[in-house]
Amino acid sequence: MSSHDISEENLPEQRGAAQGAVRLADEKNPFADPGLPPHEHRRQDVDERAAKRSERVVALLFTVSMLATIAFIAAYVTIPVDKAIYVFPLGHISALNFALGLTLGTALFTIGAGAVHWARTLMSDVELVDERHPIEASPETRAKVHADFQQGAKDSQLGRRKLIRTTMFGALALVPLSGVVLLRDLGTLPGTKLRHTLWSKGKLLVNMNTNQPLRPSDIAVGSLTFAKPEGLEEKSEEFQDEIAKAALMIVRLQPEDIKDKRELEWSHEGIVAYSKICTHVGCPISLYEQQTHHVLCPCHQSTFDLSDGARVIFGPAGHPLPQLRIGVNDEGYLEALGDFEEPVGPAFWERG
Repeated sequence: MSSHDISEENLPEQRGAAQGAVRLADEKNPFADPGLPPHEHRRQDVDERAAKRSERVVALLFTVSMLATIAFIAAYVTIPVDKAIYVFPLGHISALNFALGLTLGTALFTIGAGAVHWARTLMSDVELVDERHPIEASPETRAKVHADFQQGAKDSQLGRRKLIRTTMFGALALVPLSGVVLLRDLGTLPGTKLRHTLWSKGKLLVNMNTNQPLRPSDIAVGSLTFAKPEGLEEKSEEFQDEIAKAALMIVRLQPEDIKDKRELEWSHEGIVAYSKICTHVGCPISLYEQQTHHVLCPCHQSTFDLSDGARVIFGPAGHPLPQLRIGVNDEGYLEALGDFEEPVGPAFWERG
């Protein structure tokens, strides 16, 4: 736009003088204030059909965001975790991760793009001059802020452009569902699996080091032996999950040293079997004091007395170690006579 296209009243000198914003150069202010350039109206400001087209574009972007969010949830539910696809030039990648990234990125991008297009084409873009003033919450300031807010709300045309308002609210309402769905990755619902382990009646006690079933003669007085349930192999996919609940420590005491009546009944010739998982935060117990029959958790020093029902005698653990009832089968091997009667490891809210 040339200076000939600007009306006289819109010239910087004239308009600035009217607004009191233009200052000529002098000794104190060597740089002259040129004032504001003339405001140029956008096509949407003068053509309602163009404004309607922009409104539809913004609504389309918000609608795409909603559809992308729905696609994100659908992909999360339906695509298997182990499915891989080939995407050039990335190669073979996880189909689930690719779908989640693409849909969530689209949902967020289209909300932002819609907001930017709305602001650039439909919201007011008139330049405003506001003199600096002291920062204080005077009644006049509060009144001005309130008036500016109302004017901004009016200029945004949020009340007038109902299609934009409806689709924007829909997009903003659906996007948080992506985060809610992702909460599922905190873990699957445990159900009752925290209450049960692989131990059951007839399961042999297998030495963790030799992978051989244990006989009473294999357990010496004062020794500490670690065992696992028969059939649980280290190469199996569920090994870590199951051993975290079923890990067992076996100690042989003199029967007369056992103080707890139930512990004695559940033992075999002084051989007692207790959960290896500490009842504080689930650390594996591995330290045994032969003379006192105490076992010590190395993480936070919770101490349990294996001669007295594995009760807690020191440390932050909240309850004794669960005991496994054992016996000997017809072949002379140590076997479980059932599962633990209470959940192993740290207490949880369902414990009862």
